[in-house]
Amino acid sequence: MLPGSIQITGEALSGAEIKDICDSLKENSVRLLSVRGCQLSDRDFGRVCRGVAESHSLAQLNLNLGVVSTIGRTKQLADALKANRSVQTLFLHGSPLLDAGLVTLNAALSTHPSLVSLDLGDCMLGDEAVRLICGMLPPDGAKSGDHIAGMLAVAVASSRTLEVLDLEGTGLTNQSAQVFLDMVENYPTSLRVLVLAENDISPELQQQISDLLSEGEEEEDKDGEARGRSVTPKEKPAWVPHSITGSKRLGQKGSTEIDITHALFRRDHFYSRNRNTNFL
Repeated sequence: MLPGSIQITGEALSGAEIKDICDSLKENSVRLLSVRGCQLSDRDFGRVCRGVAESHSLAQLNLNLGVVSTIGRTKQLADALKANRSVQTLFLHGSPLLDAGLVTLNAALSTHPSLVSLDLGDCMLGDEAVRLICGMLPPDGAKSGDHIAGMLAVAVASSRTLEVLDLEGTGLTNQSAQVFLDMVENYPTSLRVLVLAENDISPELQQQISDLLSEGEEEEDKDGEARGRSVTPKEKPAWVPHSITGSKRLGQKGSTEIDITHALFRRDHFYSRNRNTNFL
């Protein structure tokens, strides 16, 4: 019999349901297990983790929305993942892991032989956790800057204050530039200046990003005029394809100043969303 799926959402799981889940895992009859938003005791969570550890069929595990709610549960999950060899996709979105939780999971995640997809959105991660995430990513021939381009684009898109971002000489390629282009094209952002000089990025992609940033500001001004508000001209720095001269502090009057070496991910919450997932 082909492995099936167990999907339960937002329920308090009974002892009988936990037993069914554990039996299915141990019998290798389940390929997808989703208990997103469910309530279960610490004892029952431990039983499920032991089932995950023994399963050879489980490919997708969804523990979104607070199922992994304590550091104790994080340790149990880490132990299960160290023993498991089959899980390919792990969803932990909306779990209060904090940096300490990711430190606990790091070894299991980094050495898992099959894991290819990991959702850590809204897990209250900070700088230390982001460094660990970057360390999990294999080189695969990509330059170092490309590893973090996607995560950085999400952080920029969620910021309502960041106006100037200098990424000069950070090892980015056209792959990274395409990520930023998609971000500027599809998400409202306060970003007005993006410096991409001294990277292996085509002039055409840089110009497309520049044009979109300029269009966004023009539309903002038009919206203000249409609502009858007086639009105060901003001190708008021109888009800069080369180094910003002078001080290393970025931005001008009224804009957020950011030191890229320390504040790339300095946010209380770091969002690593997979927009294509259907399990959130």
